[in-house]
Amino acid sequence: MSDSTSQSPALRSLRPGARCALISPSGPSEPETVQQAEALLASWGLEPVRGEHALDRHERASGYLAGSDEARAADLSWAWTDPGIDGVFCVRGGYGAIRLLDLLDEARLAAATPKPLYGSSDITALHEFWQQRLATPTWFTPMIATRDLLDSPESVSALRDAVLGERPWEVAGDDETATLVAGEARGELTGGNLSLLAMSTGSHPSTRTRTDGRIVLIEEVHESPYRIDGLMQILLRSGYFEGAVGIGLGTWEDCGPIPEVRALMEELLAPLGIPVVWGLRFGHGPDVSSFPIGRGVTATLTADERPGLAFG
Repeated sequence: MSDSTSQSPALRSLRPGARCALISPSGPSEPETVQQAEALLASWGLEPVRGEHALDRHERASGYLAGSDEARAADLSWAWTDPGIDGVFCVRGGYGAIRLLDLLDEARLAAATPKPLYGSSDITALHEFWQQRLATPTWFTPMIATRDLLDSPESVSALRDAVLGERPWEVAGDDETATLVAGEARGELTGGNLSLLAMSTGSHPSTRTRTDGRIVLIEEVHESPYRIDGLMQILLRSGYFEGAVGIGLGTWEDCGPIPEVRALMEELLAPLGIPVVWGLRFGHGPDVSSFPIGRGVTATLTADERPGLAFG
């Protein structure tokens, strides 16, 4: 494992018998997929502990929220602050985590001993809160109770390696990984899902300090190129990228023609004059990486003939 494991308990590997909370901060999950996630954790020697409201559905918005905001926030707070819980798995994304931010007791969360918190997609809102408000790293991983993960042996293996610390941290690339703007950058990792980054603009003390000195990671799912263009305009016009030292672009699952998305991102990001790498294997879809992100997690983005993102 990286030497960074000594920097925060939130980066530690889980050991056999570790008790892991499964919570739903965002959209609702089906009982069958949650059960499959629990079985997966048990097969790794871990003890799943289902949050009280993990299978709830919102009274009004049952199609897109897993229970009331108060119930979802309560499960998140319990999982993070209970000393008997060793790790926290957000079971799926969708939408809803941003609705919890004003319900969280920041002082109570900050007083708790940090622990690994796993998730991505809509959980970007929590990654940013933990980075900006709690100064604590988190884990950018596929959602454990989704078909994206459960149907992808490669993603399951990568998540297992990250959770149990069986291999060094990695943000993988493939044959499509390419340099859009050449250069090299080193810095703390930030970012995540594009929609959530745009949605949370204005919810921080200063939007213009969110990426200062950092490498920004961006991915998206189920958005057309014109919507991606609009979301990027929000970030660009708000000053989100001010001070950023590099950008790594992940998967664009169900986002229209990939060459069109690539051309759009190159058009918008090249004028920033910082290194940009296209096609890293993080985000939605099969065969994606699991890795830490946030406070104290430093990596090097290399944008040359062999582009990539490496820790250490």
